Formats: sequence, structure tokens, C-alpha cells
Amino acid sequence: QVQLVESGGGLVQAGGSLRLSCVASGRTLSTYTMGWFRQASGKEREFVAAISWSGGTTDYADSVKGRFTTSRDNAKLTVYLQMNSLKAEDTAVYYCAARSGRRVPTTVDDYDYWGQGTQVTVSS
Repeated sequence: QVQLVESGGGLVQAGGSLRLSCVASGRTLSTYTMGWFRQASGKEREFVAAISWSGGTTDYADSVKGRFTTSRDNAKLTVYLQMNSLKAEDTAVYYCAARSGRRVPTTVDDYDYWGQGTQVTVSS
């Protein structure tokens, strides 16, 4: 079992930045691919970013490419999502997720463990 806890959400003006953190417990993170997803009110949960177990491979949704960066520190059991140039449409609850293995998938069903989410609100 892997337990995930996100933090770092909040209210920010458009054009601002936030950094989300996701801390894992229960297992080492070094063999897990980590993903970030978000869910806006009334919408389906959608892929944002993912990073391989080594950090050598990352993938991003087109909507956040060039603005968001994910990274990880396996020694600290922590994954990060740096969000810059935030837009009102980035407003959502952000979730981190984990899956065992080397694949870096972008779909909700491919991830086994989820955090409780952290709210990000961008005011325009």
C-alpha cells in the first residue's frame, strides 16, 4: 500500500505560480511512476503530468506544456508539480497518483493509489 498526501494548493491570481507537493508513505517511491491529475467542478478527472520512477521521463497534457513542471525526490518520498503562468481554467482539485512499474501512462484507470487532493483556485 502507498499513502499519498498532497499539499501546496491555494488561491492565486492569474499569471501567478504555485508548487504542489505529494508525500508518500508506506512504500519506497523509487519503483513507482507518479502522476498528477485534476478535476474541475462538474468535469471528469483529467491528466496533467507524469514522471517515471527515475525521473528520466516526463509527460504533460498539452494544456499545461511549457507552464507546469513535475519532478521528484525519491529520497524524500516526494513528488512536485511546479505551476507557472496560471490561468483561471487551471482551477481544480489536483490529485497525485502512483502506479508500480516503468510505464508512464496518462489515464486515470492506470493508477492504483491516489491522494485526497488539494484545491487550486486561480482568480482572473
